[in-house]
Amino acid sequence: MTTSQKIDHLHEMREQSKQGGGEARIEAQHERGKMTARERLDVLLDPGSFRELDAFVIHRERNFGMDAPDKQFLGDSVVTGWGTIHGRLVYVYSQDFTVVGGSLSEVHANKICKIMEMATKTGAPLIGLNDSGGARIQEGVVSLGGYADIFLRNTMASGIIPQISAIMGPCAGGAVYSPALTDFIFMVKNSSYMFVTGPDVIKAVTHEEVTFEELGGAMTHSSKSGVCHVPTEDETDCMMLIRELLTYLPQNNMEDPPYEPNSDDPLRRDAQLNEIVPDDPSKPYDIKEVIRMVVDDGHFYEIHEHYASNIVVGFARLGGYSIGIVANQPAVLAGVLDIKASAKAARFVRFCDCFNIPIITFEDVPGFMPGLDQEHSGIIREGAKLVFAYSEATVPKITVITRKSYGGAYCVMNSKHIRSDLNLAWPTAEIAVMGPDGAVNIIFRRELAAADDPVAKKAELVQDYRDRFANPYVAASRGFIDDVIEPKETRPRLINALEVLRNKRASNPPKKHGNIPL
Repeated sequence: MTTSQKIDHLHEMREQSKQGGGEARIEAQHERGKMTARERLDVLLDPGSFRELDAFVIHRERNFGMDAPDKQFLGDSVVTGWGTIHGRLVYVYSQDFTVVGGSLSEVHANKICKIMEMATKTGAPLIGLNDSGGARIQEGVVSLGGYADIFLRNTMASGIIPQISAIMGPCAGGAVYSPALTDFIFMVKNSSYMFVTGPDVIKAVTHEEVTFEELGGAMTHSSKSGVCHVPTEDETDCMMLIRELLTYLPQNNMEDPPYEPNSDDPLRRDAQLNEIVPDDPSKPYDIKEVIRMVVDDGHFYEIHEHYASNIVVGFARLGGYSIGIVANQPAVLAGVLDIKASAKAARFVRFCDCFNIPIITFEDVPGFMPGLDQEHSGIIREGAKLVFAYSEATVPKITVITRKSYGGAYCVMNSKHIRSDLNLAWPTAEIAVMGPDGAVNIIFRRELAAADDPVAKKAELVQDYRDRFANPYVAASRGFIDDVIEPKETRPRLINALEVLRNKRASNPPKKHGNIPL
């Protein structure tokens, strides 16, 4: 062959590789309302930036008819390589459902592992687009070993580079554990699902009947299990939300998050903040409104929106700098901390700490959720996770107490005692061991029992307790609160604090790792 012929042959092979499982299977993928593996990468990455690796890899299995020509596909069932998002390097893999149902073979796993190792070495985010029927049964334990190889690399890369998983179709059995080991999971509504055992197995074992969507759909995992961090409307929406998420994140644990200038005045004071907390301490308000009034351009990128809604977590910017926000939500269960909320917040705090993202905490918490189910299900352990996460975090940590801060929840929500850098309170803050009503019932039990009019006496004692203790000034007198501020001053004060803390240096004692109460 001449050089020209060899080049033509290269082009032919590359074009063959791009065809995946062939036109018929590509059309079937489109009929399901789904993009192909390569089409997804075209949407996710900056135009023209994708560089593919291992396009000519072919699986090695020869049993069960897998050596037939119509079972041999260049690149096998996954597309791997790198590209850019907003001009920044990312590594990607995109499983190809048109090739043997996207099933994971030995070479499929090898391709993913190669990309994962390159991402870790060069310090760039890894994004996995999952659309696979699971382990390739024809390869037996070899394919199972491939999953384990991927799990190991997910674990080794954790805390070094951001890892993002998008579930674009089926993700079942052992396949679910790689996404579960990554930092964020996106799912597409009505076309993606995750589960360890499918509806048929569940019916055979437990006699429960359940649909794929009910068992492991996007909204099921977003609202019930918390496995999914961001449910998306369709595949394009999924890709756009991943692109946006990356604007808040550094490339790796050795870098700071990107700075994005904007026109929002850093000295802006929103007078509505002075009125947002109701005079009646039992009335709710929406903490997301507080967040939007404070952050740049009112834009808040929420994570886990539909799970444990009594606490709010997500990303925003202050003065152009990326921040992570943790906030009690008084509009849901009065903002109480329960099992799910504690674990949700703890995981988010640890992510921010991994990647040098300052943490702003908006606090309005009446305490931990009481109840037999909460106690028996481990509220002690789950609450301890949040204590652990805040305590070990070394990034800049700032707390704003907007209203209630009672009991152990005061300690847990980034108090000065667990290494918060700056603790501010609004004049509406109530900081005490417990609420006035409960405190009076305990402290003045005998007086109430002996009173001629217990109701009137209790009302008097509650008001006296509230006047004396349900305010920020007792804590401020001890230095536990650094300053009491007018609510409308929150934005400029936080931006100034972030400037002051930008060069903060803190470390934990030398050790292999802590033993977080899992």
